[in-house]
Amino acid sequence: MNASIFDLIRERTVLLDGGMGTELISHGFPQGACPESWNVEKPDIVKKIHKSYFDAGSDVVLTNSFGGSKIKLSSHGLEKRCYELNLAAATIANETKPEGKFVAGSMGPTGKFLQPQGEFTEEEFEEAYAEQAKGLAEGKVDFLLIETQYDLKEALCALRGSRKSSDLPIFVTMTFNLHPRGFFTLMGNSTAQCIEELEKEDVPVLGTNCTLNSAEMADLIKVMREKTTLPLLAQANAGKPSLSAEGEVSYSQGLEDYVRYIPQMIDNGANLIGGCCGTNPGYIKKMAALIKKT
Repeated sequence: MNASIFDLIRERTVLLDGGMGTELISHGFPQGACPESWNVEKPDIVKKIHKSYFDAGSDVVLTNSFGGSKIKLSSHGLEKRCYELNLAAATIANETKPEGKFVAGSMGPTGKFLQPQGEFTEEEFEEAYAEQAKGLAEGKVDFLLIETQYDLKEALCALRGSRKSSDLPIFVTMTFNLHPRGFFTLMGNSTAQCIEELEKEDVPVLGTNCTLNSAEMADLIKVMREKTTLPLLAQANAGKPSLSAEGEVSYSQGLEDYVRYIPQMIDNGANLIGGCCGTNPGYIKKMAALIKKT
């Protein structure tokens, strides 16, 4: 029997991959297009990106399905292809997966709001996530990662929906902003509230990704570790994005500054680490070397 992701978590710090969007853009992905469409239009490029992360030392790569819910896909007129695009995302990642490595099914937010702030019901969110999870599960991902959630209610909808169509382990990461009173999601959820609610739902791994740079993320992990004994996952941004006059995005935190805080992130309690927006295989390679030293 193959070792599970949980065996690896118990053994050592697990390394995830870095940014997918950043890499797609470097391979000519046009601004404003649908990243998931490349799972069927340009699968070789998506495959190449996954391989570059595995080669850099990632134990886990995330599927190219972050915006793969039918609600999110509807902004590109692709909602009817939700299952197909997620199945393709999982299949491509698995085709590059070396022995002893893992593929996580990435499930990002819908980009919409629940009533009363928005127009959607919890049932509609659940159904959208259920369909996405079905495609990823049938494409044979090892576990699902509900990520970058800024509304605890939506994260719980995603969890319930995913469980309707899959019995895979489901990890959940919230995205927090740093305020004078501490870390809160866009919708005002505190770290304590998120951890308490997700623990009640028997989520096996929880954590945080996006928004914060690696220094801020190391501090956030310390706060989260004080509130839970569960494995914690952390994927920081390479700082804040900025747009050049030519329309190119760059990030405020360079490679050396970013990786400087990785040992602290691990010391503060992160069991799984990776990169988010602005990070690339170069960042992951450095992180892999640091993990070997810890």
